[in-house]
Amino acid sequence: MRSSNACAGSLTRCDEGAGLPSFLATYQQRSVELARLRRAAIEEARDQLGGSYTEVAKAFGLTKGRITQIRNSAPPAHRAFFGVGPLDVAVVGRRILEREDMVIAAEDDAVGARLIAEAEQLAFTAERLVVDPREEWEPAGDSIVVCGPASAHIGNALMSEDPVLGMTIADGGRWYIVDKTTGERLASPMDDPEPRRADVAYLARHVRDGQVITHIAGVHALGSIGAAHYLTEHLAELYTAHPDDSFSMAVTAEFDGLTPKSSDVLVAPRPWA
Repeated sequence: MRSSNACAGSLTRCDEGAGLPSFLATYQQRSVELARLRRAAIEEARDQLGGSYTEVAKAFGLTKGRITQIRNSAPPAHRAFFGVGPLDVAVVGRRILEREDMVIAAEDDAVGARLIAEAEQLAFTAERLVVDPREEWEPAGDSIVVCGPASAHIGNALMSEDPVLGMTIADGGRWYIVDKTTGERLASPMDDPEPRRADVAYLARHVRDGQVITHIAGVHALGSIGAAHYLTEHLAELYTAHPDDSFSMAVTAEFDGLTPKSSDVLVAPRPWA
């Protein structure tokens, strides 16, 4: 597993713009959310009025040009899958021997880059954090956390809230995703007697009062790339099906190096309510 250098410290912000005052970032994100809500209202009104934006403009007392401007400039409805923002994308750093500085696994670096790119496309102010595995850390706001239950406290804490799926270790150290209802275990093909370049991963969404946390955990680090790939490719349909739900699911992916060739659902999204 290759690694890249990370910044030092128990919790490090690694993206440019990390010094942006939090109140300013929060204000900007609330403005974006208002724009998203306006666009969503227009789309809903269009459906109710038979698909005509001209009728929507009349109903709202706006010009058709203004309706078009709102639709083109505002982010899509599924932005809300990740909350309102600002958005932190947290990966876990790794300690090497007695060195004080941390490194980031190449797989986690790739996941962080993909998720940051997706967040920025959705008009989030997004920053990547590197969590010290020795420290207890809790997300302060809307976040995406890439961390297994054995990697850091936050991975275990988030997964322990899930009534549906979890991860367990058995068979001399092999990790599985486990269905807490049926007891079914999902193993990584990387651990088979004849291993393949494929992995399985856990994906969950925690919807709390005023906060959304998305949690990704591969059985191996490679699986997190597959989960991020699936999430970004299917974000709109996941939000449409579960706009207000906490849920968890499991996916699998085949890889060429660190690039997913395909990703599929192993356990369909299950709401926790």
